[in-house]
Amino acid sequence: MTIYFYGADEVPYGCFSNFSDHGFDLDGFWWPTSEHYFQAQKFKGTRHADLIRTARTPLRAAELGRDPSKPLRRDWERVKDDVMRRAVAAKFRAHADIRGILMSTGDEEIVEDTTTDHYWGRGRTGNGRNMLGRILMRTRSQLRTEATEAPGSDGRRTRRS
Repeated sequence: MTIYFYGADEVPYGCFSNFSDHGFDLDGFWWPTSEHYFQAQKFKGTRHADLIRTARTPLRAAELGRDPSKPLRRDWERVKDDVMRRAVAAKFRAHADIRGILMSTGDEEIVEDTTTDHYWGRGRTGNGRNMLGRILMRTRSQLRTEATEAPGSDGRRTRRS
């Protein structure tokens, strides 16, 4: 079975959306949503990034982040996947409830069901890159690995059987 998600208000998988209301601390700041973090990183170190971080809604953060009059950081295309990976990992580590939802998906494929984004989602043709879905699945795998490790009696991390 494939798990499709899109809107932040969808139950139970709306938490997979970057617009979901699950804030986290990262890089020394509080981010209301992963959308706020992602969009702000396009302008890291600028006043515009601060404006995005403090935007009232994730939609407003997205609008500000897509402002064509503001130049993107030069390395954006190279770093954007890693920026998304960091945001998604921080969000799911910060919230046990949604971490449980992600873990409950087992080994199912997770797909952002959007026809408008061929890179982050499945796109209009249904065979987009689905990078957000891939990042969610990778995060799930990393969290699973972390959950099976426990501190040993000597303080080192050891695998639990």
